[in-house]
Amino acid sequence: MLRHPLTPIAAALFLVWSNAQAADKELAEVTVSNVRGIGSKPVLRDELIATESFSARDIEKTGATMLTEVLDKRPGIAVQTECSICNVRNVVLNNLPGRYTTLLIDGIPIFSSVSTAYGLDSVSLGGIERIDISRGAGTSLVAPEALAGSVNIVTRRPGKDEFMANQQFGAYGQWSTDLFGAKLFSGGAITANFSHNQHDTVDGDDNKVSEYTGYKRNLGGIGFFFDDVGGFKLKGRFDVVDEKRMGGAMGTDYSGVKADGSGNPFDWSKGRNGSPSSAGWINPATGLIVPYSDGRAGMSEIIFTDRQQFVSSATRQLGQGSLHFAFGYAKHKQDSFYEKASYKAEQTQYYVEASTQQPIGQTLVTAGLNYRYEDLGSTGTDASGAPNNGIDNYKYRTPGVFLQAYHAFFDGNVEVNGSLRYDDHNVFGGISSPRLNVLVNHTPELNSRFAIGRGFRAPTSFFEQDHGILDTTRIVRRVDKAEISDNASYTLSYAGDRLAVASSLNYNKIKNMALLDSGQCEDGGVVGACTGSGTERAVTLFTSAQTPVTVTGGDITFTYKLTPQLTGTLAAERFNYDFSEAGTLAFARPETRAYLRLDYESGPWTGMLRGTWTGPMDLARFYDYANNPRYNLDGTKKMDKSPSFWVVDLRGEYRIDRQWSAYLGIDNVFDFKQSDKESMLWIDANGALDVTHIWGPNRGRFIYGGVKFSL
Repeated sequence: MLRHPLTPIAAALFLVWSNAQAADKELAEVTVSNVRGIGSKPVLRDELIATESFSARDIEKTGATMLTEVLDKRPGIAVQTECSICNVRNVVLNNLPGRYTTLLIDGIPIFSSVSTAYGLDSVSLGGIERIDISRGAGTSLVAPEALAGSVNIVTRRPGKDEFMANQQFGAYGQWSTDLFGAKLFSGGAITANFSHNQHDTVDGDDNKVSEYTGYKRNLGGIGFFFDDVGGFKLKGRFDVVDEKRMGGAMGTDYSGVKADGSGNPFDWSKGRNGSPSSAGWINPATGLIVPYSDGRAGMSEIIFTDRQQFVSSATRQLGQGSLHFAFGYAKHKQDSFYEKASYKAEQTQYYVEASTQQPIGQTLVTAGLNYRYEDLGSTGTDASGAPNNGIDNYKYRTPGVFLQAYHAFFDGNVEVNGSLRYDDHNVFGGISSPRLNVLVNHTPELNSRFAIGRGFRAPTSFFEQDHGILDTTRIVRRVDKAEISDNASYTLSYAGDRLAVASSLNYNKIKNMALLDSGQCEDGGVVGACTGSGTERAVTLFTSAQTPVTVTGGDITFTYKLTPQLTGTLAAERFNYDFSEAGTLAFARPETRAYLRLDYESGPWTGMLRGTWTGPMDLARFYDYANNPRYNLDGTKKMDKSPSFWVVDLRGEYRIDRQWSAYLGIDNVFDFKQSDKESMLWIDANGALDVTHIWGPNRGRFIYGGVKFSL
């Protein structure tokens, strides 16, 4: 028996855990009730940590076919494309680099820098209950490497037998087939899902070099749920991914493109600020044409991805609290071709966790330990065929322990959650990650959340930070410190009968930010600037920034139920970037964005209209024009600032009967794309071509439609 009764909040916590719902949430997040929201736009969950939640219904209304589409165009959350011909995409929280966002499945972190580069497009949306997003370092007690925050996909336990089929067709050769089924049995359920999605390459400026990568993607998985296995409630899922994508050259002739290494199949004179010659581009230093003769292979990137992953968790009542176990495994293989260079990587990951949560007096205490294993091995060749095997190999093994205490004061009106974890990293040593969260319930409708915390990330030399390392002989590693993030945030939220408001202020300082510089040379053991001598070897210098990078920002979202059928949302965000070293924030970011959305639901009709306004970006600063000026194909300088622009999407659905429905949607209604204003290709001061000048959409108007069948 407890010596003192629990507060109402703590009692609710105990009931949630004793009924074994903890597997649906990260241990750092304390669930006390269902989602509070109005209309179709969810607001913050009723949790101590500020957590935004997108339900399966909200995901369906946007027409998203993959995770990156779900998360894009939301305040404080964006998807950033970092390569115009391979379309590496990262989820960006609070406008921090995408590698600082950790993806979890049912609270289990099983993705790394390799698997997120292309793998975020390949996360199945079949059978999920919701997606939870928590912004800030240390928001996940079990994943301290989430320096910007975490994205947690929560699997849905079906309550009845189900079958769903969704067939969609769209512009640019897009079509997708999604199947999901669930079968209940005595004491549990089993689910299965399959998804096929494909899309053609897209060339918006007719130079025969794509801006949007074509792909063919197959996903499959099974899930299982057992309500009582020796007192444990058990859930798990196994997923497989097979994806092929190619950008640069058009089409899907993968082997033909790899073999086509000479001649000029492209037209460099097309597009905004195109070259005066179709044969090549202007060298800004000489004013002469640099002829292109490397065939389709020299301007194409082809990536084959093969992934298997398994996650499972088990929870049971233990005394007056609970006992929780979790396990995750992933095998990720990547076979890549980068402009005549090759790269094959194989990564293995394990995650094991054991924890317990127990009330001690009026305090709820969580204690546990976990072990994370991450092993990357690669082989490859540079563009000339010279081997550079193992250029970015690493092995990380990190046992950790964590302790968290929750206590409610003043009759539950003030809730405090403090945590500390300690990790013993095999390369970077012992690292402590503390965090404090405070929730103040001013009224039943109005509350404030304060948070301060720290996280760490073991930097990897995965080449997606810089493709250029593939043309170097080795990486000179001068990194001896983990990346550290100190974060503070304040969130004020209100949820009434018709109006909901969520506003936040965020501060994040990153120390020891990892940097890759592939423009270095080694001569006689000395690494420095390349001089052109015959004895030099090209190397990549892997270092840490000497000065911190600080990103501060704020956002506010208003959601109002205009009528019983119509809900409107208005949101805005503003960010400030403080950095002095080139390359720390390597891709352009806006200071200001605004968001508008209308959701309509009446009888058989459902509709969604949203508009996203992106303000100008300081391209000269982010792309370091002062030291590395950038030019168009005709030799003129790139714009110092990007223009502001709107992207408008709409979607409507009609339910024909209880089983059938049809939908039609248009993304980017007004057909705005970067290539209409400025190419994503750029030329450096010496006439070399690159593909990473990105600030706007890489695909224009996209029209799609489909039918759904469900039982």
